[in-house]
Amino acid sequence: MENNFYNIFDSHAHYDDKWFDEDREVLLSSMKENGVCGIVNNSVDLKTAKVCIDFCEKYDFMYGAVGFHPENLEDMPNDYLDRVAELLKHKKIVAVGETGLDYHWDIPKDLQNRVFEEQIKLSLDVNMPIIVHDREAHGDTLNYLRKYKPKALVHCFSGSVEMMREVMRYGSYISLGGVVTFKNARHSVEVAKEVPIDRLLLETDCPYMSPVPFRGKRCDSTMIKYTAEKIAEIRNIDVQELLNITAENAKRFYGIDD
Repeated sequence: MENNFYNIFDSHAHYDDKWFDEDREVLLSSMKENGVCGIVNNSVDLKTAKVCIDFCEKYDFMYGAVGFHPENLEDMPNDYLDRVAELLKHKKIVAVGETGLDYHWDIPKDLQNRVFEEQIKLSLDVNMPIIVHDREAHGDTLNYLRKYKPKALVHCFSGSVEMMREVMRYGSYISLGGVVTFKNARHSVEVAKEVPIDRLLLETDCPYMSPVPFRGKRCDSTMIKYTAEKIAEIRNIDVQELLNITAENAKRFYGIDD
């Protein structure tokens, strides 16, 4: 699959996932020729953080985020925050994350909330952005954004237009992915139309959330073109213009100066 577009910036990916084990190097080596100018790979624990740093050192277009995902707290060491803080010093680690709240799964909410709040405070201490995972936890997520006002990206945004507007009030950004192409994606379509374009980023969350016509298959960063085409249609703007704007937004948010 070749892209006729350029300046494709994937603000949230997981290339350490086992779905990429068979062809990861070939796939990543083809990104530039397919118009991808940047990828931020998100870790979910210390093990994936180390892999993330390896990617950053191997590929000039890759950057990373280091943190603990709410689904990965079971074996978290007591000194996790100090270890995350140390990894954040790497020159190509550009954010704390992925962290946040996930009330879909039966994970103790008090533990999730404590770890999320600790990582927000860390992001403020080191003056870095934070990548927020919010699944069925809109109210509590908003409470933390309201309280601390971190430089946050609410990734794979699933809330309403009203929630998006509140998120904007706290200085946060949102990113949209393949869901906006789904037939039943009413909220995502409404948000895509109304979000201030200078606060919008594009993402895959790959290998998950492939856009139509690849829904249910493995996703990768080249597929952002389909998400961009849908959002451009919704907003009645040129697809390449949207890609240019969202790439600049991502670089500004992450502090990437190329």
